Amino acid sequence: MPTPDLPLATERLELRPFQPSDLSDLHAYFADPAAHRYLYSEAPADLDGTRKVLARRQQRTALREKGDAIHLAAVLRNTDHVIGDVLLMWTSPEHRQGEIGYLLHSDHRGQGYATEAAQAVLELAFERFDLHRVVGRLDARNTASARVLERLGMRREAHLRENEFVKGEWTDEVVYATLAREWRARRPAAVPVRPGPTGTTDR
Repeated sequence: MPTPDLPLATERLELRPFQPSDLSDLHAYFADPAAHRYLYSEAPADLDGTRKVLARRQQRTALREKGDAIHLAAVLRNTDHVIGDVLLMWTSPEHRQGEIGYLLHSDHRGQGYATEAAQAVLELAFERFDLHRVVGRLDARNTASARVLERLGMRREAHLRENEFVKGEWTDEVVYATLAREWRARRPAAVPVRPGPTGTTDR
């Protein structure tokens, strides 16, 4: 797979690889138990726990084989603070498929940042990596996340009843997806994405 030109710049965000200096900002939202309500993960107990999460995110910068991911910090450009993150996972080299995900600090939800970041990553998936199909999977109760995927123009393809046992309870899963040709048909309306001011390239 080609390496992406990073960071990416959108109207309000810079999307770049995580850095050691992001520890405090990451802890501010990732240590919030409410942020994990509909995720497989649990909030870290302390700063050392977040430090381990940060180390894993720092390693996720390229797509080399199935299961790899690019995990980017969403930096609010007018404050230079990390307010969340967005990822693209390579789920099938053979079928050219990927999956997106995102997480935001509670203070910055409902302002379109998740949509803006995810839109940039979808463009990366289809225009840079030439993926054929990208999905978004979520707990069916996570209606806020579903609205993000719908604003991106992704199609709701499945509602799987009690298909996973997560955190002591059976949960429903909803699957959204979009194809490269569908994305390109909507491309003129997408948020412009360009290399950020530093123009660095991940190696």
